[in-house]
Amino acid sequence: MSAYDALMAFQRETEALGQIAGRLGWDQETVMPRGAAEQRGEEMAAIEGVLHSRRTDPRIADWLETAEAPDDEAAAQLRLIRRSHARATKVPAALAQRLARVTSTAQMIWADARAADKVADFLPTLAEVIALKREEAAALAQGGDLYDALMDDYEPGATAAVIGGMFDRMRPRLVRLREAVLAAAAPPALHHHFGEPAQLRFARDLASRFGYDFTRGRLDLAVHPFSSGSGNDARITTRVVETDPFNCFYSTIHEVGHACYELGIDQDYLLTPLGNGVSMGVHESQSRIYENQLGRSPAFAGWMYRQMLDRFGDFGVASPEAFARIVNRVQPGYIRTEADEVHYNLHVMMRFDLERALIRGDLQVTDLEAAWNDRFAADFGVAVDRPAHGLLQDVHWSAGLFGYFPTYTLGNVYAGCLHQALRGDIPDLDDHLARGDTSAATGWLREKVQRHGGRYEPRDVIARACGFEPNEAPLLDYLDAKFGALYGL
Repeated sequence: MSAYDALMAFQRETEALGQIAGRLGWDQETVMPRGAAEQRGEEMAAIEGVLHSRRTDPRIADWLETAEAPDDEAAAQLRLIRRSHARATKVPAALAQRLARVTSTAQMIWADARAADKVADFLPTLAEVIALKREEAAALAQGGDLYDALMDDYEPGATAAVIGGMFDRMRPRLVRLREAVLAAAAPPALHHHFGEPAQLRFARDLASRFGYDFTRGRLDLAVHPFSSGSGNDARITTRVVETDPFNCFYSTIHEVGHACYELGIDQDYLLTPLGNGVSMGVHESQSRIYENQLGRSPAFAGWMYRQMLDRFGDFGVASPEAFARIVNRVQPGYIRTEADEVHYNLHVMMRFDLERALIRGDLQVTDLEAAWNDRFAADFGVAVDRPAHGLLQDVHWSAGLFGYFPTYTLGNVYAGCLHQALRGDIPDLDDHLARGDTSAATGWLREKVQRHGGRYEPRDVIARACGFEPNEAPLLDYLDAKFGALYGL
């Protein structure tokens, strides 16, 4: 067996074990008994210890030194294994295990604190998570920027300076658009009851319509919607609010975008480093374009309106045009995952600044709630009314996902670029969407982005699909055009 073949056989087992670890996380967030939280933390720590041992195995360095890539795909495999090995060997095994244990139990503590609206119940655990992440970042950065070291895990090659510069360019146009829209007449809110069983039936139908394969996935309920898994097992979750069906429907479409990325990767890459989405920014580009540019388009909203009349009866909206405005209703809100397209990136920018300050040590955990509330009032003009609508709303910090938040806006930027290219290649896209047919768009995304998995670097994936280097202009132009038309600006 050649060095390359031996390395890939070893890697295949590591990837399979990583999938098992992911399934434990899915179980924890969906069906695990609450009393099992402490035990699950030990289980997660144990499997992380096995994974860390494999990822730092000395034989990997030997195989990498002598392995010869027979083709470009093999060269990409080696590039990703080399990157993963270099990163893993910098983090002590004991630290990796402790992080797995603490973040597993922290997520249950966060969920209880969120339900009780008690920040004090979560802060000691959050302080422990941040201390461990700073320790991990120091090991990874080796004298460099701590936050950049963490962000590289989610968006290889990105830096806080570059992302921060992009945010600074975006913010003035987003604020101008927000002010113009909020000065216009707002569409009314829905006032109707939408039962959970009917919502979930429609959510499943929407998932199928966007190409989700239920023979390789499933839909469950979770406190914070997420997707999990890859290869031939990519699962999604949603949540239900019986007075707000869009919470369920668009959370489902969003998570379908993530899952379809994983399910759309070339089957030849199964259980290899290329068999996963290349970065969270590219991943988010798929979920956001499914949710917004496709799912919230006036064309698809018209189809959705007729479906909802059939399923829920008269719910007080007079026309498809009025429905499209309600689907895209712009209003200051507390919750990032429920934010409209105009406000969403402002939520992300706030979290980016706060978590970067936490990792750098410029902001202490004891001051975080006040800093959050002050920044939210300044950015959105609304005072946070309760912790579950403020600091406690997102699961990410309890899970140790520092450096993840900026990839949400980066994903929106990538989605804007992809949408511009997609419209150029499929000029009659709205005709398809008006029939509830997303296959032309999702097929284009599968061919241009999803099938490649991790073969190319993140920005290269988008540039190859679009024919130009990714930048924020297409997203901002799309937002101006869409909301200008909907609000008569």
